[in-house]
Amino acid sequence: MISHAEVVRTAESIAAMQQDDGGVPWPEGHVDAWNHIECLMAMSVAGLAEPVRRGYAWLARHQRADGSWPMKLVGGEPTELGGETNHAAYVAAGVWHHHLVTGDRRFTEESWPMVKAALDYVAGLQTERGEIVWERDAQGKPSAYALLTGCSSIHQGLRCGVLLADRLGDPQPHWELAADRLAHVLAAHPEAFADKSRFSMDWYYPVLGGAVRGRQAYELLEREWATFVVPGLGIRCVSDQPWVTGAETCELVLALDALGDRERAAALFADVQHLRHEDGSYWTGWQYANRRHFPHERSGYTAAAVVLAADALMGLSPGSGLFRDIAGTSVFDPDVCGCAAGTGRRLPPPVPEGRSGEGV
Repeated sequence: MISHAEVVRTAESIAAMQQDDGGVPWPEGHVDAWNHIECLMAMSVAGLAEPVRRGYAWLARHQRADGSWPMKLVGGEPTELGGETNHAAYVAAGVWHHHLVTGDRRFTEESWPMVKAALDYVAGLQTERGEIVWERDAQGKPSAYALLTGCSSIHQGLRCGVLLADRLGDPQPHWELAADRLAHVLAAHPEAFADKSRFSMDWYYPVLGGAVRGRQAYELLEREWATFVVPGLGIRCVSDQPWVTGAETCELVLALDALGDRERAAALFADVQHLRHEDGSYWTGWQYANRRHFPHERSGYTAAAVVLAADALMGLSPGSGLFRDIAGTSVFDPDVCGCAAGTGRRLPPPVPEGRSGEGV
């Protein structure tokens, strides 16, 4: 296990990447809302209040009238105009996490209109069956398909939004219904989602996002454990390449912790420390056949996942239970969607969209 001081140093490596306008970019320079929010959550754990404040101001500035954010921004200017649903939903997770960590009700109240607009955008793209399509494109047309990992993250965002609504006395029952319907589809209808099963995120994200818990979650994780977990190194990003990645490994740590499987969570967290750089940042991944870091970069989202996993395992902040505590409390009646069971068939694979499109 790393020390609290080392966790803070990792969060400070994220702050060092932050741009003057408050955006936290990918190594190649663009900013997307999901990874930006994850980085803000990590800096909140470390108590870096000023970078976090600037980061949420960036979100408020760039949110569009429909509640979404451009898929990519460079230098504060949109370069891809589609609006991803999982990007929009994650702002609720970020604001709820900030509320848990800081107790700053004023910030929460000021952020509430942003959260409401974002989750209404998301809920408006739910299909009759219950999945939520992955984007609305630049022309305003909804996508024809949904992504399992993205929808798992959306489930978490909707649950966090319900908690925020209750805390602020402004109930949003349609979000809870949307989350219940989405949880059912995630648990019972793999045919609702495009086939991206070679990505490890499609394997563990239904657990991480709170849609699948209990015995079903353990069975799900055991099913592909040997496919993705590389003992001593972490987990593969994709099933067909000798490449482990820090962010995916730490997200699996969070999923295991959420199930109470702290022994395996701690072991995986220890395994991934070979990616730590001396300045506290983390290499994105390790190609273990070639024995090289791949890609040759240290990413903010990897560092953020490390900090959030450390917080879950070590209880460093009042937000350490974020991923444990967002599972739904109600069960959606499968009769409502008319199913007896899913067909088990996945949709054909779409064109890859990058890490956020793969499921976050």
